[in-house]
Amino acid sequence: MNKELLEALDLLEKEKNISKAAILEAIENSLISACKNNFGTADNVKVSVNPNTCDYSIIQSKEVVESLGNKPSLEDKATKISLAEARMKNPNLSVGDVVLVPVISKEFGRIAAGVAKNVILQKIREEERKVIFNDYYMKERDIVSGVVTRFMGKNVAINLGKIDAVLAESEQVKGEELKLGDRLKVFVLEVKDNPKGPRISVSRTHPEFVKRLFESEVPEIRDGVVEIKSIAREAGSRTKIAVCSNEPDIDPVGACVGVDGVRVNAVVDELRGEKVDIVNWDDNPAYLIENALSPAKVIAVVADEETKEADVIVPDYQLSLAIGKEGQNARLAARLTGYKIDIKSESQARELGVFDSLDGNEDMSTDSEDYTDVDNNEDAEAETENGNDIEE
Repeated sequence: MNKELLEALDLLEKEKNISKAAILEAIENSLISACKNNFGTADNVKVSVNPNTCDYSIIQSKEVVESLGNKPSLEDKATKISLAEARMKNPNLSVGDVVLVPVISKEFGRIAAGVAKNVILQKIREEERKVIFNDYYMKERDIVSGVVTRFMGKNVAINLGKIDAVLAESEQVKGEELKLGDRLKVFVLEVKDNPKGPRISVSRTHPEFVKRLFESEVPEIRDGVVEIKSIAREAGSRTKIAVCSNEPDIDPVGACVGVDGVRVNAVVDELRGEKVDIVNWDDNPAYLIENALSPAKVIAVVADEETKEADVIVPDYQLSLAIGKEGQNARLAARLTGYKIDIKSESQARELGVFDSLDGNEDMSTDSEDYTDVDNNEDAEAETENGNDIEE
C-alpha cells in the first residue's frame, strides 16, 4: 500500500462519510480472498493493515514436514514447508513445528491484485449505500425537499440530493401538475434497503404531510406549546386541523395562522392552494363537533360518546354551508372528530320533533370564534330534504 491510498481513504471518509476503518477491514478481507485464490486456502493466513501507513503484512503459518515431494499440491505449498527450507530460517526447527512465513506481494500476481481492487470497490459501494440508507431512514415520517427529475410512467422521480425518491401515482395530489425541474417538499413514507440501494417512497397526499408543514412554519408547534390533535384531509381540495394550546396565554389558532396569515399561507403555498381550516380542539365532543363544522354556525349538538354518533342542528340558511360542496365540510368534520354526524336544519328538526328530545342536552352558542378558514368563499351545495347523515 502507499501514501496515495492513505490520502484516498482520508478523502472518502471526509467527503462520503465512509469509515476509514471499514475500508481497511475490506482491504484485509480482499487480501485474504486473494490468498485463497492464489494458494487454494486462506485458513492459515493472517493479514494486517497498518491504519497509519496502509502498509500491509501477510503471514502464512506452515507446518514443517520432512519433504514436500516432487510435485506438491497448491494447498501443500501454502500450508507446509520442508525441513530443509525451514532450517534455512531457523536451524532449531524440527518436523511438526509451525513456522510463520511472510508472503511477498508479487506472489499474488495480477489476478490477486484485481480481486483486491474489486472487493475494495464493492465495500465502498456498500458503505455508501449504508450511509445513504441511514441518513434517509432517520427522515422517515418527516419532510424533505427535492427536484422533479424524470417521469416513470405515472410515477415521478424526486431527486433528494444523494438519491432519487419515488412519488407513486397514488401519493400524488389529483390535479397537481408536476414539471421537470419543479422543486417541492414531500413526506417520507418509507425507506427500504436493498442491494441496489435504498428505495424511498414519498407522498404529497398524506395527512401528516400537512402536520409536518405546520411544524416547520410554527415554532410553538415545534416547541410543544401548541399541539395538533387531529387532521382530516382531502388532498388537493381541503384540510381541517384541530389544535390546542398547553399554555393558557397562547392562542393555538392564532399561532398557526400567524401575523397577517403568513404562517398558514406558507403552508397553503406549498400545498398549491389547498384550503386549510384551523379550529380549536375541545375535549367535549359536542363543542369539538361544533368547531369542526365551521364556518357553519350551529344551534345544538348532541353527541353520544359510546356510539360515536352526533345529532347536529343548524339554522336553515346554514345547512348547505354545514354540509359543504358535495358533503365535504361535514365529511371532513366527521373524520376530524371521529363521530358519525347527522345534520338537520332547524325546520327539519322542529318538524321531526327533535327539539323536544334536546331538553337537558347541551345547547350551544352560535357565536363561536373557534374557527379560521383560509378561503371559505366556496359555494356550498347539498340536498336538504331529509336531513344529512355523514359518516367518518
